[in-house]
Amino acid sequence: MTDAGGDAAAERGQRLVRLLPFLAWFPVSSLLLRGDLIAGITGALVLVPKAMAYAQLSGLPVHFGLYVALVPAIVGALWGSSRQLATGPVAIISLMTAAALTPLAVPFSAEYIELALLLTLMVGVVQFALGAFKLGTIVNFVSHPVILGFMNAAAIIIALSQLDMLLGIPKGRGGSFLLDIWEMLAELPQTHLPTLAMSAFALALMLLLKRIAAVSKLSVLIAVVVTIVASVLLGYEHKAAGRIEQVTDDALRQELLDYDRDARRIRELNARATEQAAKLRALPPGDLRAGATLRHELHLSELDATDLAAENKQRWRTLARVRLEQGQAAPGSPPRLVLAGSAGQPADGRAWRIKKIADGELQLVGGGDVVGNIPQGLPALRVPRIGWDALLSLLSAAVVIALVGFMESIAMAKALAAKTRQRIDPNQELIGQGLANLTGSFFQSYPACGSFTGSAINLQAGAKTGFAMVFNGLFVAATLLVLTPFLYHLPKATLGVIILLAVTTLITPAALVHAWRASRADGLVALATFVLTLLAAPHLDKGILMGAGLAVLLYLWRTMKPRVAVLGRHSDGVLRDVQVYPEMPTSPEILALRFDDTLYFANAAFFESQVLDELAKKPQARVLLVVANGINQMDASGDEAVRHLVERLRAGGIEVYFCGVKKQVLDVMRRTHLDELIGAGHLFPNEEQALAAIYATLGRDGRGELLAPAA
Repeated sequence: MTDAGGDAAAERGQRLVRLLPFLAWFPVSSLLLRGDLIAGITGALVLVPKAMAYAQLSGLPVHFGLYVALVPAIVGALWGSSRQLATGPVAIISLMTAAALTPLAVPFSAEYIELALLLTLMVGVVQFALGAFKLGTIVNFVSHPVILGFMNAAAIIIALSQLDMLLGIPKGRGGSFLLDIWEMLAELPQTHLPTLAMSAFALALMLLLKRIAAVSKLSVLIAVVVTIVASVLLGYEHKAAGRIEQVTDDALRQELLDYDRDARRIRELNARATEQAAKLRALPPGDLRAGATLRHELHLSELDATDLAAENKQRWRTLARVRLEQGQAAPGSPPRLVLAGSAGQPADGRAWRIKKIADGELQLVGGGDVVGNIPQGLPALRVPRIGWDALLSLLSAAVVIALVGFMESIAMAKALAAKTRQRIDPNQELIGQGLANLTGSFFQSYPACGSFTGSAINLQAGAKTGFAMVFNGLFVAATLLVLTPFLYHLPKATLGVIILLAVTTLITPAALVHAWRASRADGLVALATFVLTLLAAPHLDKGILMGAGLAVLLYLWRTMKPRVAVLGRHSDGVLRDVQVYPEMPTSPEILALRFDDTLYFANAAFFESQVLDELAKKPQARVLLVVANGINQMDASGDEAVRHLVERLRAGGIEVYFCGVKKQVLDVMRRTHLDELIGAGHLFPNEEQALAAIYATLGRDGRGELLAPAA
């Protein structure tokens, strides 16, 4: 009874640990806890500025990066299987988030934030479902060459996406990322010199600090502190507000009014299109006339919005070049806004750029961009707003982000496990990442995944359990509660430099060359994914999906025509390919073939045609011997091809023998009774027994042909 009771208690304990994996960390000694505390604080010091930079990359206010580094980081550590994996914001997922949301809403807007929370929820649901149903192996459908090409393209896209922050040039948001970058590069003469100077200073400072071993790990944090101080001392930020009516130049004022009017009209048309789409979905299936009318109206709304957006995009190219000065005005009146350098117009001498136009208001900047006000306090509980339109629009992006995020996480977890000799459970890691994103979506987080940088710091700092990430999250919470006012003057150019340096390690041309050398097909897949991702940007999910589809098609192409080897007896006593050793003896009456692949729908017809072609070259052949040890699987198409071949050849007086059939293939034959058609006397465990039986049936000795010489 005692043993039975102990076994039951042990089983309950194992179930509890499966439900709450972090219980396996206990008991934790004070020494281990102290090491985790040091690792957590060290990681947080590096993470805070990077989290803010990655939020900027995702198109969200910078404090959302800190939110991702809080709740998802703690939950991912508690429910994951790796004790050193750091869950949080990363560059690739941040960029993919922006790519998924930018076509649907304006970055930094309230609608954009709502969509980001919904996307996080969807990513979490996909990952948790895959883990709960133990489908972690599904990520194997996205091959290494696809990920390699995607990562390199995404790294270049990330780097290019920071040019506006590094140079102070406004970047358009059209349908093509590369076209937007090309148009922005055409505006290089409009580079904002103070922003460029701050970018160069931050870059030089970080590179210098990385070369000093004593402070290399904290180089990013030190650069952030130094550039904040420089920003304050130099008065780096200058901003002002005005109204369109204050602009004195008639032509410019009219252009601003036209832009503002069309921007309002675009918002109205988009809102109308959303309402029309909802009505269309709510219609009963039989109401064809009303459905056609609504579809027509919806199409017109979308066309009108697209035309107006194209016109405003052209207007903005002109307005972005405008430089204004604040002129003198009557006492109590707002200052006039005059064109810089206007003759006879007294002004303050500072050049102001137009940053934003909305509802008659002008946001003006005369210096570089800074982070600005960061909401102080912890993220509030906020339920993501779920809409059918948004769910459908984000579905493919959510699936791709879920898979890419998990692949990054599991790759890092396995690398850590190789050094710590810890066992990693991919399905549990999926559950951990899924729960991290699920809970994060209710606390204003965008999608998170395992971070290479944070995980490496955990390992180097001596983290032994997931408590390191718990302490890391607590430090981020303290930052949100206490330190956010000190981050107001942080230049956005510094964040751009942080991202730029972070993604340089993702650009790996040597790995692309290695893939090409290993396999031309894999090299082609990697290169095609690289090019397709660049061309599809900002729709990165399309790039990786097309790459994965190409990889599957090339796999099918390779397996459609596998190796079918005609065998002869080598002098070493082994049956070998006669194309490699043409001098080997064969038999005029026996055709011995080896099929080197899975026999399935894509190559079943090829197998049959190859057998018939080889038999046509041997008019005296009376026996076909299929050496099947290269066939690992056989599906219904393969079974039918073999059945048809046996019946056809037997009708022509040729007997078919099989040897070396693997268990899984033999199981298929037995279930379909193919083994009965072939005949028990025609199935052998190896080629020697098969050949001995065949030559006995033929009534002659085969020692000089296919039989091995006597020992």
